[in-house]
Amino acid sequence: MTRSTLALSTTLAAIGLSASMAFTSNAFADYPEQDIRLVIPYGPGGATDIIFRLISQEAEQHLGTSIVPMNMAGAGATLGSRNVKDATPNGYTLLGSHDTIALSKLAGTVDYSYDAFEPIALLTQTINIPTTYAGHPVESAADIAEYVRENPGQVRFSMIPSSTDHFFWAQFFQEAGIDMADIRLVGYPDTGEQVSALMAQEIDFAMFNLPSGGAFYQDGTFVPLGIAHPERLDSLPDVATLREQGIEMDHSTSRGIFAPKGTPQEILDTVAAAYGQALENEQVQSRIENEFGSVVRFLAGDDYQAFLTENEAALSAAAENIDFQN
Repeated sequence: MTRSTLALSTTLAAIGLSASMAFTSNAFADYPEQDIRLVIPYGPGGATDIIFRLISQEAEQHLGTSIVPMNMAGAGATLGSRNVKDATPNGYTLLGSHDTIALSKLAGTVDYSYDAFEPIALLTQTINIPTTYAGHPVESAADIAEYVRENPGQVRFSMIPSSTDHFFWAQFFQEAGIDMADIRLVGYPDTGEQVSALMAQEIDFAMFNLPSGGAFYQDGTFVPLGIAHPERLDSLPDVATLREQGIEMDHSTSRGIFAPKGTPQEILDTVAAAYGQALENEQVQSRIENEFGSVVRFLAGDDYQAFLTENEAALSAAAENIDFQN
């Protein structure tokens, strides 16, 4: 049994979401009686889309019905979240999303956050990695602060406004002791353009992860400067964590399943149990970890709610250092 499988099994047992418990509720014994629609608020082909499709394909084997992923990109990922927020709370329309739910509210894009939904389960976390191009003078995350001090106002960091990496850098600057007045934040519409900009050396640093940067780390085009996770990644064993470098922060994209507010607890438990069982599949785990540079982390019920509360508090603290108008 792998470490992920053992931890997942322990979590399932601890919160009482075994299949036998979840599927025998008297009031909702017949759920699900039809296909379940899983709204993904991004276009097809990205890490979020692929990861949710992979796990859902296995989860539907345990639910006994189809989970139909529906890409609903637009409005900074809020088109899809609003669709689910306003859906009938009967368990047949769910949302597969991540930290962007809280980020959108903090940026003023929408007036709702995690509390507009019923959280079902956290599934995975994709670990984020500060990155530069091959040949850059900086060779580790710990060297960035000194490089900024030596080149005030000239060092360029890329980000997608109001997105995960925008918050990543705000937190990184705070923890590394970097004055935001001494750096230049350069906005890009998507990760692809950030990749092109770093290749062209138009910027000094970008935040990537293994899905977006892994191939470039492997061929030597880009240099990973640190791992924003308590442990090193198996696929990058020689890259030190940020904490090992004296920068006390972890940062990841945390993907989970949500339901409309008011969805009955028995339905939430049923769906959580199915996804929990899906994550026990070793092939699914292997693909998540090796292909998508992510880690399996299953939390449900009160544990997931506590995680979201802590997550939003950390994002709110980072938002204090962000001017969303620029």
